[in-house]
Amino acid sequence: MELWCRVSVVYKLLGVAFLGIGLWAWSEKGVLSNISSITDLGGFDPVWLFLVVGGVMFILGFAGCIGALRENTVLLKFFSVFLGIIFFLELTAGVLAFVFKDWIKDQLNFFINNNIRAYRDDIDLQNLIDFTQEYWECCGAFGANDWDLNVYFNCTDTNPSREKCGVPFSCCTKDPAEDVINTQCGYDVRFKTTEEQKTYIYVKGCVPQFEKWLQDNLTVVAGIFIGIALLQDWGVMAPAAELNMPGSSGCASLQM
Repeated sequence: MELWCRVSVVYKLLGVAFLGIGLWAWSEKGVLSNISSITDLGGFDPVWLFLVVGGVMFILGFAGCIGALRENTVLLKFFSVFLGIIFFLELTAGVLAFVFKDWIKDQLNFFINNNIRAYRDDIDLQNLIDFTQEYWECCGAFGANDWDLNVYFNCTDTNPSREKCGVPFSCCTKDPAEDVINTQCGYDVRFKTTEEQKTYIYVKGCVPQFEKWLQDNLTVVAGIFIGIALLQDWGVMAPAAELNMPGSSGCASLQM
């Protein structure tokens, strides 16, 4: 069962890594000292993604390795069944995403706009949005005017913010000659016409830019998903096959 245990150890290590990143990010922004701040956040908190994924992977890896080491049918069946459920849910999600493409697009738009509203309220979320807009060279869900949803950037007469009718610096086009980021480059930019805005900021939305990125990297994305699916499929089938073979504690040296 040496190969089986090695795979389980990989799951455990990845789980520990995700948990470590999540807990570090959580403590850095002070959430551990103020749990109530989570419930006040209107958008998505990316820290939870790391914590949940890390926790699930660690539990699966622990069950798989200990189950193989002790030849414990209960733990191996738990690993196999749970991995099978995850594989089935991923497969179902993939089919539904293909069938309901327009609905997924609307949900992505809703998701981005929801988090635009919460920009400035959570440092991790703010960094995630800034990274997304810089990487895909986009602004808002479908355009810069989506930032009207945020209390700091909207163009209403009652908005006292200096960022009124502007956009975050991550929307700004980059000047290769500038070494220092100008965090005020998006100020007042939405007072200008759309043609004038093109000189200063990205005018394309992140939803269409994400679709373009998927099309340009379809082979890589498909290869990653196929690799994950094959690994999960092997994880579902291997325990039963291993238990039918003469036992050996091949992973004893890998026990954690």
